[in-house]
Amino acid sequence: MPGPSYNHTVGSPGTFFLLGVPGLQSSYLWLAISLSAMYSTALLGNTLIIAVICMDPTLQEPMYFFLCVLAAVDVVMASSVVPKMVSIFSSGDSSISFNACFTQMYFVHAATAVETGLLLAMAFDRYVAICKPLHYMRILTPHVMLGISVTITIRAAVFMTPLSWMLSHLPFCASNVPHSYCEHMAVAKLACDDPMPSSLYSLIFSSIIVGSDVTFISASYALILKAVFGLSSKNAQWKALSTCASHVGVMALYYLPGMASIYVAWLGQDAVPLHTQVLLADLYLIIPPTLNPIIYGIRTRQIRERLWRLLTCCFSQQST
Repeated sequence: MPGPSYNHTVGSPGTFFLLGVPGLQSSYLWLAISLSAMYSTALLGNTLIIAVICMDPTLQEPMYFFLCVLAAVDVVMASSVVPKMVSIFSSGDSSISFNACFTQMYFVHAATAVETGLLLAMAFDRYVAICKPLHYMRILTPHVMLGISVTITIRAAVFMTPLSWMLSHLPFCASNVPHSYCEHMAVAKLACDDPMPSSLYSLIFSSIIVGSDVTFISASYALILKAVFGLSSKNAQWKALSTCASHVGVMALYYLPGMASIYVAWLGQDAVPLHTQVLLADLYLIIPPTLNPIIYGIRTRQIRERLWRLLTCCFSQQST
């Protein structure tokens, strides 16, 4: 997804300075180590998920297609922010150019919009697989899956492009961003003019996107549960619930800290310490990419078996 180009408005700094997590400077080394470990886990886990699904012809069902795309988005989302965070916490390199800041903002928020759309697509996939199993492959054809993915990406671009344009064309009176990445609300507070239009746009459209996705996801799982508990076989019930549990866990990891981060920044600025707000926003971007492949690797038998086979093959080749 290409990021938009930005023109400097009068009063815009050539460089922003990310302040990291204000008030926790004494913990920067531990933050750098923790983020590095989580980022390495996210890169390794998601890369393995992508490799296993792409290499194994038996894992070409719609569920695995969406999981592969989710893993790729997780890599983009984590890679957009974590390397710079680690640089800030380990070496104090806090400078980021104007264009780089807004490009980072674009990719971070666009990736989060894509991810919520993918979670909806995965819930729809489970609904069709469990409630309409005889029509599964007829409904979710390769063209339909590609169309869903393209639509999700376009929706994210349509949401983010006006937001980035509005904020990047404001004059700025300061260059110190009280955050560890170019988060929209943190950068907006540095504007000389009133940033309320862009802030309202962000709040309203993110609420619409997440609200509609969560509503459809909830409806899908309500229908799934109704169908599952109507099954006569306890084994079939357990298998269906076990498959859905992975998706529900991933959704909880994504939506709970995400919505908390958004609404705390809006409604709890005085009640919640700044370092807590920043840490919440940071963890929201790194915890899901780190844990998603672990959850799917452990809970999904097919992936677990193929992954074990791939690792065994690699180690056996190295030992010979």
